[in-house]
Amino acid sequence: MERSSILARYFRFNEHGTNLRTEILAGATTFLTMAYILLVNPFLLGNEAGMDFGAVFVATAVAAAIGTLLMGVLANYPIALAPGMGLNAYFTYTVVLGMGVPWQTALGAVFVSGVVFLILTVTKLREMIINAIPTGLKHAVTAGIGLFIAFIGLKNAELIVPSEATTVALNENLMQPGPLLTLFGLVLTVLLMIRGVKGAVFFGMIGTALVGMAFGVVGVPSQIFSAPPSVTPTLMQMDIMGALELGFFAIIFAFIFVDMFDTAGTLVGVANQAGLMKENKLPRAGRALTADSIATMSGAALGTSTVTSYVESTAGVASGGRTGMTAVTVAGCFLLSIFFFPLVETFASVAAITSPALIIVGVLMASSFKQIEWGDLSEAVPSFLTFLMMPLAFSIATGIAIGFILYPLAKIFAGKAKNVHPILYVLAIIFIARFVFLGSI
Repeated sequence: MERSSILARYFRFNEHGTNLRTEILAGATTFLTMAYILLVNPFLLGNEAGMDFGAVFVATAVAAAIGTLLMGVLANYPIALAPGMGLNAYFTYTVVLGMGVPWQTALGAVFVSGVVFLILTVTKLREMIINAIPTGLKHAVTAGIGLFIAFIGLKNAELIVPSEATTVALNENLMQPGPLLTLFGLVLTVLLMIRGVKGAVFFGMIGTALVGMAFGVVGVPSQIFSAPPSVTPTLMQMDIMGALELGFFAIIFAFIFVDMFDTAGTLVGVANQAGLMKENKLPRAGRALTADSIATMSGAALGTSTVTSYVESTAGVASGGRTGMTAVTVAGCFLLSIFFFPLVETFASVAAITSPALIIVGVLMASSFKQIEWGDLSEAVPSFLTFLMMPLAFSIATGIAIGFILYPLAKIFAGKAKNVHPILYVLAIIFIARFVFLGSI
């Protein structure tokens, strides 16, 4: 009872109209909605990018726990953090596989982005930068990342295959076990989401795994619990000096840009839903962003891509979560999850289980399309090419760069040059120089 009283005072339960039981249930709900990252992230960074699978799994869980705990204790917000979807795909497919950058150097770029983000937070420059970026471009980047990771999900599941005639095409052999199981998982997840099931993506993956085991497509785990694997293969392996080379500016910028707006958008959205905004401002925003940047640096040191705030936190808020105790509960769940490695090792290696999650998250992110001003060509064209080039060029950074170059040009020819913030002109020049002197991104 005394411990409960201490928690109630620290997290200000009475002020927010909540209690310990409600906060713990809300935390469990949030964890279930985002637990899919424990399978998807090791699949992308481990199986695809060549990092140690077990180490990435532990790094994912521990980095999520650190970031979420800091968010709860420092900022007192019911917001959970974990390696960001989209950013992990960018890390794997664009940076490591596409550009041939060693994963150690890619981790160095993630760490540097976290340091820069922390400096921007402390100096309050983040607000100026956020305000300088046009709303249309922000939403175009989000939608583009959605298309990018959905395309990856379709490709990994072999629903979409290479074609000499059309570059890509629908697989003509969809009746194979892998594509069939993927389609089942996709339909199951969609139905669960339509019915409003909390943790639909996670339960969809579990349901797909069970059906896969029943039909012999997925192996049966030899055990459920075990000691967590060692994180040593990825611990402190980041190459910071390599990441600071001139050619990696676009990589670091992409990590910073996406993390900055992912976090800002999630913080405002969740705080709005929870009724925590005051006079249209977010209290303790600096603490929340500090927690995010420290989480990214911790994640890079442990061996995972950028850690960011998760919009799935709204599930916990909808269940009554209003304080940082919700986040503390999520952090505890992530730490406990490291003992379930045998399940993750079996399921995450099957693309049919992880691919539906990638496709569904892509659908959710694509909702940003509606926020673009399609009636204004000076807004629509840069935004369109931003999100279109991400999947076509197979690079989030390329999409961002093209958008940042075309936007000021479009505004100049539209006679609206004064509407463009000077920061955007500087970034456009930098990206043009990057293309001219260092080639594609």
